Amino acid sequence: MTIARAQLVSPDITAYYHCVSRCVRRAFLCGEDQLTGKSYEHRRYWVEQRILALAQVFCIDICAYAVMSNHYHLVVHINREKAAQLSDKEVIERWGKEHQLPQLILKYLKNQTSASEIQTCRKIIHLWRERLYSLSWLMKELNFSIAKQANQEDQCRGHFWEGRFKSQALLDEKALLAAMAYTDLNPVRAGIAKTPETSAYTSIKRRLDTLNTAQAPQLKLFPFVGESSQKKSDGIPFHLIDYIEWVDWIGRQVREGKPGYIDNKQPSILIRLSANHMDSFYLCTQLERKRCLWIGSSKRLQIVKDQLNRQRLHGLSV
Repeated sequence: MTIARAQLVSPDITAYYHCVSRCVRRAFLCGEDQLTGKSYEHRRYWVEQRILALAQVFCIDICAYAVMSNHYHLVVHINREKAAQLSDKEVIERWGKEHQLPQLILKYLKNQTSASEIQTCRKIIHLWRERLYSLSWLMKELNFSIAKQANQEDQCRGHFWEGRFKSQALLDEKALLAAMAYTDLNPVRAGIAKTPETSAYTSIKRRLDTLNTAQAPQLKLFPFVGESSQKKSDGIPFHLIDYIEWVDWIGRQVREGKPGYIDNKQPSILIRLSANHMDSFYLCTQLERKRCLWIGSSKRLQIVKDQLNRQRLHGLSV
């Protein structure tokens, strides 16, 4: 039975989510079509640039991404507090970057509205504020623009993406770490890249490239702030160097049915999370094999089950 998106995505339960969106047509999103020989590799750039552009508009931080041949992965942080702190003008500016503003709002910005019109404007701005931290709206904006470009290029109409994107709630730090590593290692697991630093159109490559060129302000990704941070909403609660070592270790593990793997060394982050190697490896390998919509400890899964008043919960315990 289909579960309402409002239950699948709830900032009251967790701010972190792993999302996957897949194509429905035979033709690849990217890469090379084996039947026609036509290359769609340039579309991977479309998707990456669109993700980074929308991250500057929405109050949804991008923790990790990977653009594959017929699907893409996103790990996001819903920053509802950031949206709440925006002024009305800032909300209008953000929404106006991607949408044409109605004349009433333009009058509002020029202080040319009546008292009744001001109330109407405030209702509109409140709606936009909510949309700025809506995961469904982010995915809608992302998928619509890519589908439009691809359909124009293919000279056809119809659906380009599956009707609903898949989302998994990441209930704790272990789940977040596993989802990010799983996402960043997708090209390695698929055998199209030998190492994370050569995995084109992934967040880990972008982080490493930015680190090497000292262009941190241009990163446009949710930063790593370390576990000592008092405000975890300001960044990912790990150190970047630990995450890089962690991805190396996970990537070294050989998975059945997956041709790709990398060399690595043991990461110190496992000790801080009180997770042993095999438990962490199990979580990364089972992330998409099972029908799990919520990922976290047994205790956290039980809390979510009670919050949602559900008899059963399709979750993965870690």
